[in-house]
Amino acid sequence: MPKPAAIEILDDGRAIAVVLPNGSRSRFHAVWLRDNAWDEKTRVPGNGQRLITLGDIPADTRIAAARCEAGQLHVTFLPDRRTIAFDLNWLADHAYDGASHRAAGWTSPGIETWDAALQSRIPEGDFGAVSRDQSALGEWLQGVSRYGFGKLSGGPVESGALFKVAALFGYIRETNYGRHFEVRTEVNPSNLAYTGLGLQAHTDNPYRDPVPTLQILYCLENSAEGGENMVVDGFRAAERLRAENSRGFELLSRYCARFEYAGSAGVCLRSRRPMIELAPDGELIAIRFNNRSAAAITDVPYGDMSDYYAAYRRFGELIDDTAMEVTFKLTPGESFIVDNTRVLHARKGYSGAGSRWLQGCYADKDGLLSTLAAIQMQAGRAA
Repeated sequence: MPKPAAIEILDDGRAIAVVLPNGSRSRFHAVWLRDNAWDEKTRVPGNGQRLITLGDIPADTRIAAARCEAGQLHVTFLPDRRTIAFDLNWLADHAYDGASHRAAGWTSPGIETWDAALQSRIPEGDFGAVSRDQSALGEWLQGVSRYGFGKLSGGPVESGALFKVAALFGYIRETNYGRHFEVRTEVNPSNLAYTGLGLQAHTDNPYRDPVPTLQILYCLENSAEGGENMVVDGFRAAERLRAENSRGFELLSRYCARFEYAGSAGVCLRSRRPMIELAPDGELIAIRFNNRSAAAITDVPYGDMSDYYAAYRRFGELIDDTAMEVTFKLTPGESFIVDNTRVLHARKGYSGAGSRWLQGCYADKDGLLSTLAAIQMQAGRAA
């Protein structure tokens, strides 16, 4: 039989310490445990949504007694004298007792940053396989989640096929460009993307709040010479900047840049966000970088502006470094998806000979991550 977990009630019942299945000793506050209870009076059994608010939990909630049995911690709370069971493995997964200091710019364990060395192992999937098989879809979505982009091959060569890619995991994000946009040469384009010029690696729509968090580009024709697609991991570029110039990293994450777009009638989009965006605890959560849409930077004090521009220049140099880029040329029926809050995409210039026709659309990460998590949960239940 497993050895009962050691338990110690602390601070007159306001907290408890317990040795968890992984061998660690973790402390939990009484109010935290009560708020995170999963009993039928606290949560809806089907969807897990809370039935109570924090205001329904007495402010003087304490622990009167606790015992471990069959992998669960049974806690009796005061003043209501209710006993609620907590799964010890769940507590181990959600423990918060430990050193919390992390250097600014840290990334979550599910993210792997990369450079050109990823060229030989691009996350790829087959359109037919991911459409039919949930495990194949989950594997592809896991690659997109980890690396911030992924390719699909074997799709239908038909206008609107990109909607079928989005439907694999979520929904279209409609913008002023419509449900989708055509990426092909135009005589008088409203956007440089519609010319044959090369484009610097960039994130799309930085002038929008919130930005579309995913972009899909789908190839229908590509016989023009050149026009290869490139992707760059903005998180890796930020890590490199932090390693060689911590002050520059701090400036680009502390001060807001400004972005704007007014390229068509009735549209005037503006945003104010850092080029390197961090969560309050220092997690690296987003990159916004797009020279074509950059507006005058006015939120940096005079004394920091020179250093800010030096960091901005260096960040651009790192993004442009060929050692950072993964390059591929799409053929009809191929598509790729990028996390628009992390991975910058670019295009090499192409000639007027031949034809190049891609369709693009936007979607959002919440749908992709939700679909991935649901597939993983189902797989876990089946195992």
